[in-house]
Amino acid sequence: MKSGGSHDALGDGFWRNKQLGPQDCTMRELAVGDGNIADGVSTEYRTYKRRWFGLVQLALMNMVVSWDWLTFAPVASQAAAYYGVSKTTINWLSTASLLAFVAAFPLAIAVLHRGPKLAFMAAAVLMLVGNWLRYAGSTSEGSGHIAVVMAGVILIGFGQPFVLAAPTRYSDLWFTSRGRVTATAVTSLANPLGGALGQLVNPYWVKQDGDISQMLLYVSVISTVCCVPAFFVPAAPPTPVGPLSSKLRLRESVGVVTHSPELWLLLIPFFVYVGFFNSLSSLLNQMMTPYGFTDDQAGIGGAILIVVGLGFAAISSPILDRTKAFLLAIKTFIPLAALCYVTFIWMPETRNVVGPYVVLAVLGAVCFALMPVALEFLIELSHPLSPEVTSTIAWAGGQLFGAIFVIVSGALADDDDANPPYNMKRALIFQAVVAAVVCPLPLFLGMFGRKDKVVLRRVRLDERAHRSTVVANEPA
Repeated sequence: MKSGGSHDALGDGFWRNKQLGPQDCTMRELAVGDGNIADGVSTEYRTYKRRWFGLVQLALMNMVVSWDWLTFAPVASQAAAYYGVSKTTINWLSTASLLAFVAAFPLAIAVLHRGPKLAFMAAAVLMLVGNWLRYAGSTSEGSGHIAVVMAGVILIGFGQPFVLAAPTRYSDLWFTSRGRVTATAVTSLANPLGGALGQLVNPYWVKQDGDISQMLLYVSVISTVCCVPAFFVPAAPPTPVGPLSSKLRLRESVGVVTHSPELWLLLIPFFVYVGFFNSLSSLLNQMMTPYGFTDDQAGIGGAILIVVGLGFAAISSPILDRTKAFLLAIKTFIPLAALCYVTFIWMPETRNVVGPYVVLAVLGAVCFALMPVALEFLIELSHPLSPEVTSTIAWAGGQLFGAIFVIVSGALADDDDANPPYNMKRALIFQAVVAAVVCPLPLFLGMFGRKDKVVLRRVRLDERAHRSTVVANEPA
């Protein structure tokens, strides 16, 4: 394998290193053999310390884009009063952001295929403009303009896929097989961390209706600080960090995804569980407050869901990086997540914080541990597809299902004649039933004589290349 140094330059090299970009080829060319690994030739691979700058930047952007998305969820009542609209309209702000993600995901795949830096910059521009547009529609302490806010929300939604689907592409480019799951976990799980911060912090900023304007100013400033460094992230490592495998052209990738049963046995549960996580994050306040919980208690519940999940993922991801027990983890975590959704049906009506908090903690732990493993396993199953293909499809499906679930859950909410008024018990039953129905799908992976279809293809490529390579120490 031939590799050489490269520096960012104006033009195409500004956002990608041509030598390290995806080596596009057809299925016929791949059948001949992967020419990127030269048997018997000693090749020096390096990992670079500068990869941590991009990793931190991607984590920050994923954090603030989630905070932006859930800005109004923990203060839905005050936001509705401030803008002079119903709570349903405020829920549509979150839903519109999810649908904007779905609309933009084909472009995100094409951009990420050219390199993560271009995706970083596209997301930064959309998030910056969207945040300050939301604030422009809310500068008065007396009232705001919901249409202007909606426009800003949609722009932020367009920016989401460029960073939310980027972790697998970035980790594939900058990290070896010994650190990809952890790198993907750090950057992916920063997204719900931003949601947790929003759930905790925003209610403290909004004590009355007029505080909505001040809250949006603070969020816009934080988003600006986190987005601007995106323009200074290195496009690619000067030399490969590991063996570069050829990648299918995007046009042929669609056919591979469409005809792979294994991919869909994992994609469908991913769509559903990410969708319900998004729905639960958006509506948790409205699920709990009818039973006497305060906005702060509901916000703490959302934070527990995320903080416990982050802590557990921080432990599980390095372990799974070393053991590569991806399939076992998936078959363990998904049934546990389904059980949590079933149990949560009765938790709000206990009118005690202990039950909801315990179930949310367990749900957060299994979902957060599952997310990076599922994303990396999708890449292993779909190799030689480029990593952004399956990850972007997975996230787009999750966002679409999340929007659908928010709409359906809102329609299932009881009216003021119910006991208690406006409770969402039927919505909780709906999410439990759907979660239980899709739970068995990933359990079929590797069964019925198809064990060879769930091998870790990319890991095997790395192991084969390792026998004829020299791994160098980390330069700056």
